Amino acid sequence: MSHFACSNFNHAVSRRHALKVGGLGLLGLNFPQILNAVAYGTNEKIKPTAKSVIFLFQWGGPSHIDMFDMKPDAPEGIRGPHKPISSKADGIQVSEHLPKMAKVMDKVTLIRSMHHTMKNHNSAGYYALTGHAPPSDDQRLRDSLDLFPGYSSIVDKLSPLQGDLPTSVSYPYVISDGSVTPGQHASFLGKDHDPLTVLQDPNSSSFTLPELSLPVDIPFERMQARRELQQLIDQQARLLEISPQARGFDGYYDRAIGMLQSPKLREAFNLAAEPEKVREAYGRTTYGQSCLLARRLVEAGTKFVTAYFAPSIGGQSTTEGGWDTHGFNNTRMFPIIEKYHLPMTEQTLPTLLIDLEERGLLDTTLVVWMGEFGRTPNINKNVSRDHWPMCYTTLLAGGGVKRGFVYGASDKQGAYPAENPVRPDDLAATIYAALGIDPHTELRSAAGRPVLAADGKPVTGIFA
Repeated sequence: MSHFACSNFNHAVSRRHALKVGGLGLLGLNFPQILNAVAYGTNEKIKPTAKSVIFLFQWGGPSHIDMFDMKPDAPEGIRGPHKPISSKADGIQVSEHLPKMAKVMDKVTLIRSMHHTMKNHNSAGYYALTGHAPPSDDQRLRDSLDLFPGYSSIVDKLSPLQGDLPTSVSYPYVISDGSVTPGQHASFLGKDHDPLTVLQDPNSSSFTLPELSLPVDIPFERMQARRELQQLIDQQARLLEISPQARGFDGYYDRAIGMLQSPKLREAFNLAAEPEKVREAYGRTTYGQSCLLARRLVEAGTKFVTAYFAPSIGGQSTTEGGWDTHGFNNTRMFPIIEKYHLPMTEQTLPTLLIDLEERGLLDTTLVVWMGEFGRTPNINKNVSRDHWPMCYTTLLAGGGVKRGFVYGASDKQGAYPAENPVRPDDLAATIYAALGIDPHTELRSAAGRPVLAADGKPVTGIFA
């Protein structure tokens, strides 16, 4: 449905015009830069508004219609059983099951016109995690160097932190649906741009980072000496020239050794240092403590933090798993989200936003809360909802975005964008722009082909 497509660059450029503007290369501009200027406009740029990003990925696909874009006037088979309640933001209603969220809606922007066409989790998940459309809508989509890096890896490539703190951290899972979902790593950028990935439960009493801790009988100096010996052997074997992957590991290990001696990073991961009252406020759950850890990491200076809601799409349990609530195996969506997903969101998201604001961090921290798609307006025969990428909602807060604001709109049934449609490509460009990264920076693919960090346009209308 082309009338919902974003206004991307689609104007024909004649050969004569190409030759004419090509002469501008003498002034330091190449043709791709000129195309970008024509397509995206030089007036689209925004000044950096955020120092860091907390990306809260809701794997499985939460229902926009039952949370942040309710349709109380729609027919019964669409509107669902939950009633809307007013929030602290004028004109914004949320589910009656989110009363705490209602009190902080004056801090957020809702994009109610997100859309794409990928109906399978792995394809849609990859799109959501990278801002680049996958080659096909295929549940069997596998990670490969032909696919794009995740946001955090591009941030590490184009705007890395200096010093011993990691630019990006990802935890507490590597998400998958049958196979590992692409877009969680650095792909063709090289292993040294992978996020620091922590696969431990921050809610566990034994939560530690053994990969950042030396064995008691190995002092740091001895470890450094071992590393220098390894480098010598690698050089003699010409490993770095033979294997680009090994070259990536070389940088990765160098950085890991630097982290070993970082008291600042170790302290950021020391959740035991938090008052018990604060830990209880976030919830003594894996996801609750993941959100608390995100605050501690951005407070320490980490630039991009990714916290996953669940390792799997889930949707059939009231105690674990993601948002994929089809109603399979005689389960029902609404009792499940009422007991698990909505209470979890109700406890964690408002607590995080309030905590960031009270610490003076919200203005410089962009919080992104989203899934890979929404769920169908029509309630299915299992009294549940299926996948729906054609229109869904993303919540943003902090990092310079407007407060108590709605960008875009869905139609009367929440089925398609009615105003200001936004693609994942545009959201990616928005995230990079907020961090002061030109989203149209040219990178090189695994095949050496020039590609852009993001193909979309920053959604400038959401910024204050």
